[in-house]
Amino acid sequence: MHTRTILGTILAMLILSACGGTQPAGQAVSESPTIVVIASPIASNTPVATSTATATSTPQATPVATSTATATSTPEATTTPAATMPAQESSDTAPIKLEAIAKGFTKPLYVTNAGDDSQRLFVVEQAGIVKIVQNGAIVETPFLDIHEQVGSSGSEQGLLSIAFHPKYRENGYVFADYTDKDGDTVISRFTASGDAADPESELVLLNIDQPYANHNGGLVMFGPDGYLYIGLGDGGSAGDPENRAQDLDSLLGKILRIDVDSGSPYAIPNDNPYADGGGKPEIWAYGLRNPWRFSFDDSTGDLFIGDVGQNKYEEINFQPAGQGGRNYGWRQVEGNHCYKEDCDQDAYVAPIAEYPHEQGCSVTGGFVYQGAAFPQLQGSYFYADYCQGTIWALQRDGTRWDTSVALESDLRISSFGMDQDGELYLTDGSSGVLYRLVASNA
Repeated sequence: MHTRTILGTILAMLILSACGGTQPAGQAVSESPTIVVIASPIASNTPVATSTATATSTPQATPVATSTATATSTPEATTTPAATMPAQESSDTAPIKLEAIAKGFTKPLYVTNAGDDSQRLFVVEQAGIVKIVQNGAIVETPFLDIHEQVGSSGSEQGLLSIAFHPKYRENGYVFADYTDKDGDTVISRFTASGDAADPESELVLLNIDQPYANHNGGLVMFGPDGYLYIGLGDGGSAGDPENRAQDLDSLLGKILRIDVDSGSPYAIPNDNPYADGGGKPEIWAYGLRNPWRFSFDDSTGDLFIGDVGQNKYEEINFQPAGQGGRNYGWRQVEGNHCYKEDCDQDAYVAPIAEYPHEQGCSVTGGFVYQGAAFPQLQGSYFYADYCQGTIWALQRDGTRWDTSVALESDLRISSFGMDQDGELYLTDGSSGVLYRLVASNA
């Protein structure tokens, strides 16, 4: 049976979120933020992750608990898939807990900041609305409302993310990834001023046909190089029936990289791997099933990709800064395992972490932590499972990747986000609550 993908399980989320009460606009959760320790950390000997790729910098923190394997030194592919190693028992106290910041959202799918020193957070709702959270309260008037042009008949469709231009304070540009009424992906630019973006200012950059209603990908994000990166799933159905993720003449199953400051409506960076031919010039990475959420390490420029799996495995992929053109193997491989019979695993870049569906069903990629709330975890990459609510921390130790369970929760974690200070947030798709990650001893 086809597995539930990162938003496939939002079929359940649609019901759960409708059952909760709504918070009046402009009203915070409470006058003092609520600290919620969702659950105790797990202590088990079940496999948690694998380690398969070479780290590119010295780790910035000591792992809090370990599930380790030695990485290979070949950046483009591994000679043998790394074994899944048993986790050691985690500490008696989880290193993080969750602070409820605001509630009353309807199917929140993403949270981000504008990089404009305003301390505002922007929460994306699936139906096509973006709301501002400031000082723990939801601003009454939406920042952006394009619900009339957004299609969300499928559980993985809708307004999926936004990204603010690095020079947002100067140009007011904000970019969006949404599904239109025909079920196709649209990448657009809007112009904003103050607390509002003008829906009439839309400039469409890309319109990508989607053959099915699932695996839309859904993230737009600016990289440290100033280019816009776009995550696209393999087009949907199950098992990538037309092998689009491996097809360099298709934009599906890829991460794209475009220059929105040049050309009309955009230009191709000269160092894109297929800028001079051999594939679609927008392609930056390929062989991905559904890269729902990815992010850059602000300190290194390295790229982390949470790729939602098929029947058995969820995975985190890694790309050292600037090394485009990598093939992560879907549909030939799923995680460190052949999906198709007789696959050549050596031909593909293996993930740095994976977990089986006994531990979840749909990975939610996160961010490398750069904040001050828990300095012992600086440099850790946080990710989660949508179905189980487990939050993991992944750290580099030379040529090895170590993973640990940071917190067990009962949340439907649809996305992580980061504020301008490097602190991490997450959206709970079922309850409509925005949380901040804080140190457990805070």
